[in-house]
Amino acid sequence: QVQLVASGGGLVQAGTSLRLSCAASGRTFSGDAMAWFRQAPGKERDFVAAINWIGDSTYYADSVKGRFTISRDNAKNTVYLQMNSLKPEDTAVYSCAGNTRYSRPSSYRYSDRREYNYWGQGTQVTVSS
Repeated sequence: QVQLVASGGGLVQAGTSLRLSCAASGRTFSGDAMAWFRQAPGKERDFVAAINWIGDSTYYADSVKGRFTISRDNAKNTVYLQMNSLKPEDTAVYSCAGNTRYSRPSSYRYSDRREYNYWGQGTQVTVSS
């Protein structure tokens, strides 16, 4: 079993940046596709970004494209989400997730949260205007 712990959230002003980290323990996740999702109060959990096992293919929601960057360091068993030019509408709990069945998001519906079979606990990001 893989355990995921997300960190790096906080309260920031609009226009600034944050970098989220998601550290895996229990076993290596280097063969798994990974993703970030977010959930704002009263809303569904939405897809943010996904990355393949080696880190050379990435996928983004339209709402974050050009502002957010997902990356991973398999040697450190960690996936990251660099968030730039933050907006108040980015306020949410951000969670990382893994897919043990596929190493490439192109092989499955990467924006569908049901495709992921393990999750971290989430970290709060609040962006003030």
